[in-house]
Amino acid sequence: MYLVESKGGAIACMLLALFFLGTWPAVLTLIERRGRLPQHTYLDYSITNLLAAVVIAFTFGEIGQSTPEKPNFLIQLAQDNWPSVLFAMAGGIVLSLGNLSTQYAWAFVGLSVTEVITASITVVIGTTVNYFLDGKINKAEILFPGVACFLIAACLGSAVHSSNASDNKAKLHNVSSDLKKGSMETNISALKETPNSDVGYKDLEEVNGSADKEKVGTAGFLIELENRRAIKVFGKHTSIGLGLTFFAGVCFSLFSPAFNLATNDQWHTLKEGVPHISVYTAFFYFSVSCFVLAIILNITFLYHPILNLPKSSLKAYAVDWEGRGWALLAGLLCGFGNGLQFMGGQAAGYAAADAVQALPLVSTFWGIIVFGEYRRSSRKTYVLLSSMLTMFIVAVAVLMASSGHRK
Repeated sequence: MYLVESKGGAIACMLLALFFLGTWPAVLTLIERRGRLPQHTYLDYSITNLLAAVVIAFTFGEIGQSTPEKPNFLIQLAQDNWPSVLFAMAGGIVLSLGNLSTQYAWAFVGLSVTEVITASITVVIGTTVNYFLDGKINKAEILFPGVACFLIAACLGSAVHSSNASDNKAKLHNVSSDLKKGSMETNISALKETPNSDVGYKDLEEVNGSADKEKVGTAGFLIELENRRAIKVFGKHTSIGLGLTFFAGVCFSLFSPAFNLATNDQWHTLKEGVPHISVYTAFFYFSVSCFVLAIILNITFLYHPILNLPKSSLKAYAVDWEGRGWALLAGLLCGFGNGLQFMGGQAAGYAAADAVQALPLVSTFWGIIVFGEYRRSSRKTYVLLSSMLTMFIVAVAVLMASSGHRK
């Protein structure tokens, strides 16, 4: 099997994983904002997320000659390595719960702040645990200042959210200055009367067939988005989203240490003579458990939806092709992103691989470019946003500089 053994290769894996893991949340957010039910989206996403793990296992996991110390993927499937397999599957379960929670949290709290909060919790808990599980192979004098930079960036991210929320509230209180009353009523009425299948997959800036680029960031844009999106957030308390976000952050902080235990057996749970499972075997079992739980929960949510979403069915899901391609792409991005993170972590240490938790840097970029987040905000919001992005860049660089080398 192929193993990443150099520090440069590990860093390349982490950088690519950072891009993938920062992009797939933006894709799912785009689909939700266009009106597709999150249950339908997550079912599609789960299929290709598992497919990515299968592709990685049967390619990288089967390259080269198999040896007793480093058996290939198919050989390990028949070995008595169930303690490690269970750790990998436990990691997949908590990741699935975290991803599912964030899908709903994005609508309430926003893409950027959700990713910032979950990433900060992951770094504080997960990176610290991984540092000790890895036998302190990372440079503590560099690693923990990187964690501190991440926390500072997270605090700045919270400040950005608070400032932007105040800006949006001011816009909604001054609707007449952003959009003429008659025009707004016409557009909102049209959106309410038009099925999602007709308007949901046009550009968010497009209203009544014509593009009005100047409207992005105004009160009219916010109201039109609320009418179009699948998860309605007006009138609901943001504590719902924050609760989901903090729960997701705790889940995310546990999946990497669980995967670390699966591949390195620091607690010596394997029988004598049984080799450690490879990163590819662990990732396969990890993804299978993630897939099974996602299917069970989302089929349940089809018939018993949460947060006042409409009921659906497997038949309705099967014929809902709007946005399916985007959802399948998101699953591939997440699957390959996780796989690359684990490949880099096996070589350079999982604590350093947690640098990919700087994914809010990428998500915020997509949020600004695709969704027009922070458009027409105050100077205070722009200053805080610039500071947050700068600190995230520093955090990524410092955490990657702490990379060690597993012997």
